[in-house]
Amino acid sequence: MTTANKDKLSSARFAQQTDAFVEVFTASVDFDQRMALQDIQGSIAHATMLCKIGILTELERDSIFTGLETIKTEIENGEFQWSVQQEDVHMNIEARLTALIGVAGKKLHTGRSRNDQVATDIRLYLRAEIQTIISWLNQLQAALLNLAESEADTIMPGFTHLQVAQPVTFGHHLMAWFEMLVRDKERLEDCVKRINVMPLGAAALAGTSYPIDRHLTAELLGFTRPSNNSLDSVSDRDFAIEFTATASIIMMHLSRFSEELVLWASAQFAFIELPDAFCTGSSIMPQKKNPDVPELVRGKSGRVTGHLVSLLMLMKSQPLAYNKDNQEDKEPLFDTADTLKDCLRAFAEMVPHIEAKRENMYKAAKQGFATATDLADYLVRKGMAFRDAHEVVGLAVRLGLESKRDLSELSLAELQAFSEMITDDVFDILSLEGSVNARQHIGGTAPDTVRLAIKKARQQ
Repeated sequence: MTTANKDKLSSARFAQQTDAFVEVFTASVDFDQRMALQDIQGSIAHATMLCKIGILTELERDSIFTGLETIKTEIENGEFQWSVQQEDVHMNIEARLTALIGVAGKKLHTGRSRNDQVATDIRLYLRAEIQTIISWLNQLQAALLNLAESEADTIMPGFTHLQVAQPVTFGHHLMAWFEMLVRDKERLEDCVKRINVMPLGAAALAGTSYPIDRHLTAELLGFTRPSNNSLDSVSDRDFAIEFTATASIIMMHLSRFSEELVLWASAQFAFIELPDAFCTGSSIMPQKKNPDVPELVRGKSGRVTGHLVSLLMLMKSQPLAYNKDNQEDKEPLFDTADTLKDCLRAFAEMVPHIEAKRENMYKAAKQGFATATDLADYLVRKGMAFRDAHEVVGLAVRLGLESKRDLSELSLAELQAFSEMITDDVFDILSLEGSVNARQHIGGTAPDTVRLAIKKARQQ
């Protein structure tokens, strides 16, 4: 067995040094150091509270503040020396603080444990990350609104089962994505309610015998309230799972959006032109313009969903309270936040430069008898039962298929052969424009309705 030569703050209990491999295997500093500023933030609040209850003198508190500010500057300037021997971000900072200010640095950990410390740091970190994610969501929503407004009159086929169903407008389609993002933002904001509960003060698992003021610490850190149960406080990772679940839903939405962009940018659809800056070429085929950004976002959705499953499996069999397993929560959580931010940024910066190929969209909407439902509705308004109207239109569509003509290209005589209720006003509703303009209710695809939806969305 190889042994490590070190002076670890928590090593007095042990007669033997930690095995060198185990030391590296169990350390988390390589990835949890990204919470360093949150750790310092929590320590400043904790020291403030300790001073108020008489555990620290004002001189000791101020010395801790000065030391922590020095460490913060070192970290921000890339000068801080991280050590695997100190295991994690918390012990690294505490060891450096003690080296800088002496005994006062050793007093900082009074009334807390790394268990409640890390639980607090993760919540502070995630709270800040969500604000950044929401800002990218807002930018993507704004880009969608701008594009939808410019394409409110652009007619394209709407699909079910990827078959032409009814005509819609491109603006209306884009607003569907906007609505998905509205729900995503609401989920994130709701998630923050449960993140914003402070575990600090739970100590290792049972609380502390010191007369700490948890409400003061919570107020200093911007938490809504302190947590209610010390056992749950240090072992709870529901908030991380909930965030990752919300992120998985957002990524699922971006994946669906990506799939359509990939299809629409293909030569077979040719509905849109993606900006060159977000595509790549082929190493062998000079004509290729590959939609790499949407494809990669589509692929990354599986990565985030995988992190959700990892966190669920991590927690599913853990007894109360804290267990070393929980060290494995950070990498999937950090990568989820990073991946989500990158994907939202990619879309927010790409969407404003998407170019609609309006003629191709219109031509595609003319295929597949997109106004068949309009003809059925026309007959219903004239008094025919819907199921009978459905049958009449089916016969008309069959004629169109046999003669390779759209319903609007059939003659009045041919249409009247299926129903005498059909008169020459039928051609107003068989046009693509007539079809989309007829849907003027809330949520409909009529251009004026789309513009009204965009106006309301901007007000939100």
